[in-house]
Amino acid sequence: MASARSPTTSPALPSRAALDVDRLGDARFGSPWHHRRERFVTAEDRVLVCSTAAELQPFLEAGEAPPSFEAAGARSEIFFDPSGITCGLVSCGGLCPGINNVIRSIVLSLTWGYGVRRILGFRYGFAGVAGLAGEPMELTAAGVEPIHEEGGTLLGSSRGPQDVGRMVDELERRGVSILFTIGGDGTLRGAGQLAAEIGRRRLPIAVIGVPKTIDNDIRWIERSFGFATAVDEACRVIDGAHAEARGALGGIGLVKLMGRHSGFITAHAALAKGDVNFCLVPEVPFRLDGAGGLIDALEARLAARQHAVIVVAEGAGQEWLAAAESPTYDASGNRKLGDIGPFLKDSIKSALRARGVVHTIKYIDPSYTVRSLPANAMDAEYSLMLGQHAVHAGMAGRTNLVVGQWNRHFTHVPIALATDGRKVLDPHGGLWHRVLEATGQPASMVDADGTCRTELVSP
Repeated sequence: MASARSPTTSPALPSRAALDVDRLGDARFGSPWHHRRERFVTAEDRVLVCSTAAELQPFLEAGEAPPSFEAAGARSEIFFDPSGITCGLVSCGGLCPGINNVIRSIVLSLTWGYGVRRILGFRYGFAGVAGLAGEPMELTAAGVEPIHEEGGTLLGSSRGPQDVGRMVDELERRGVSILFTIGGDGTLRGAGQLAAEIGRRRLPIAVIGVPKTIDNDIRWIERSFGFATAVDEACRVIDGAHAEARGALGGIGLVKLMGRHSGFITAHAALAKGDVNFCLVPEVPFRLDGAGGLIDALEARLAARQHAVIVVAEGAGQEWLAAAESPTYDASGNRKLGDIGPFLKDSIKSALRARGVVHTIKYIDPSYTVRSLPANAMDAEYSLMLGQHAVHAGMAGRTNLVVGQWNRHFTHVPIALATDGRKVLDPHGGLWHRVLEATGQPASMVDADGTCRTELVSP
């Protein structure tokens, strides 16, 4: 029996039109990869968006092809003549483990895989693309050889938009045929605007995104590079917080981790380290004081075991902070968050002191240490592959896309689709339920009506 609702209109899955990838034109040249005897990707190679039988069933019943991503990889025919083009790279936004690995991978793939002779590295984000940060850096295979061992970014970075017309003028003036943009959702939106202006001018310039966000919050991409390193380092910090907590009567180790709107780092670190007792994320509201709140649960934990470890994502509990009442924004248009870490530390201290509970709190904020690290082995490998697939996409004349991974396959995701919302942790999904099981924290720390009213004692 056919489904009553057309599966193509399901809000949970993108339409086939939304999955279409822009192209600059027909392929005109044979790929230099032919001598490698590699299996080339063809138009028939697609990656299903659906990952379960239940998601596929409505399409099967309706006799429709399920939605799918274009597969990433080398094509046998390419759009650009590699010997005659200039490519550009830019990194934007905050630091993240693996940026240098991506830069190195793109440069080496362009140089040794395709024979591209001129590669420009624009300095300090889109300001460099707009010609506001000095001359671009000439990138060579020899010059990028050691950079994957270092954190940060060889090119520098910056936040904030620049004049799109000016950036396209600069790309045209320098003869850039492919621009690789390394960044998160703000960078990708900027890249999408660039691609749109390039299209209006009918210029043969490809814009390819590589997903850089330590929070792992880009939609339709399973994992962004830097995330695995962040979880690794978070685990080491939790070890320290646990040791500090166990070393004192009523010891509390409180760790603030990165995660503005998505609590993936915090949740996965809590799962990786079985010593976390409370995991607080932006997607799951909680109250502090009052019956069933965090303080009640924490007091019970201290009475039973004499110590506790709390990990909190930076975007959790923002409704209590002054920043929520009078929001301000950074250069990229992101709302500036209140600092939940010190607020939570002071609030817990005041509440427990008022209850006469013996305690001591050690607070750790490793944010800038985490994001400036070199990539770990998993992220180094992943960054290498993302860079390679970005090069293949650009050389084939694809544009206005971000390379990613879905259902364990590398894919091309249209930038408009990737930036249409944010990937967040599902409070009713398996990941969060595993966190609840691992920590033993209450399944709900809100009032019966779902609110998080607090009656905290003033610090």
